[in-house]
Order: sequence, then structure tokens, then C-alpha cells
Amino acid sequence: MIEELIKKNRSFRRFYQEHSIDLKTLRELVNLARLSASAGNGQPLKYILSCDPEKNALIFPCLMWAGYLKNWDGPAERERPSAYIIILGDTEISKSFGCDHGIASQSILLGATEKGLGGCIISSVHREKLQKSLNISKRYEILLVIALGKPKETVIIEEVKQDGNIKYWRDNKDIHHVPKRSLDEIIIGK
Repeated sequence: MIEELIKKNRSFRRFYQEHSIDLKTLRELVNLARLSASAGNGQPLKYILSCDPEKNALIFPCLMWAGYLKNWDGPAERERPSAYIIILGDTEISKSFGCDHGIASQSILLGATEKGLGGCIISSVHREKLQKSLNISKRYEILLVIALGKPKETVIIEEVKQDGNIKYWRDNKDIHHVPKRSLDEIIIGK
């Protein structure tokens, strides 16, 4: 059922780093993005795949993790992603990418979830540093980075409390809590 798949598809930020993901799996996930909707069928997205530890080590320091967790700088060694998919916009195809990269990211993460993997869509990226580290042509705009791996954390969805606070948080057992607004709160017209 799609609802169960969506509930399992959380933003995971800690992984079993030793659990490798092969290039074939990354290609299968990008194929899901390729088959997804694209505004005007323009298909301006391109992808860089990484499942190599040396290449991953170049990508990791370019990412910023979990802005609401002020005392956490991201996953420690041995808890880092074992793969990445970098989503690029090809500026020779289009100067604007609309929501294509959001649609592509969701397709990739749902596919990863179905395979027992997890990930995190990261838009807080040191783009210039990443572009230099991987020698990415100026033709391509870095839109998002998807971190992937075998999840090493528990993420729980809960209702937003009466104070309205939507910030995710971790408890003393390192369980990650994600408050979600109620269905009645988000539907404003019936």
C-alpha cells in the first residue's frame, strides 16, 4: 500500500555505513526519477551517482545536516551514507527547474524505501565547494543531494502539539521525532 511506503519513507540521517549500495541499485533509483513527471516533459535533470567511499568522502563535507538539531554536526564516521545521488539541472536544456527535482527525489526515496534503504533529501549544500570537489561543469546547477544508506535510526511521526511547534527533535534514546500537522488543520476548504 502506498500509504505504508510513504510512512516508512522518512528523512534518515544516520546509517550503517558499512552496508554498501551498488551502482546497479543507484541506476535503478534514478530510472524511477527518469520515468516520473517532468514539467512540459522538458526532462532537464541530470544525476551524479556515488557509491565509492573516496568519492563519498568528497561529498560529505559539502552537506549541512538537520538544522533544528543545533548540537549535531551530522552523522559520525561509521554512520554516514554509503551512497549519494546528486541532482543537477542542465542549464542548456532549461534555466528553471520548477518542481522536477522534488518529484524526482520523492520517486528515488520511495524506491529506496521499497528496497529496505533510507535517505535524506539535502538542499543545504555548499554548492561551490561540491562543484569544485567533483569538477562539475558550470553548465549544471546543483539542485539537491540525496544521501542514501541502510537506516541506523528510528524515526517516529507524531501529531503537532498544541504549542504548534513543528521542529523535529531527538529524545535521550536518540529516537528522532517528527511532528506533523493534522489532516483537519491542513485542509481549509471542503
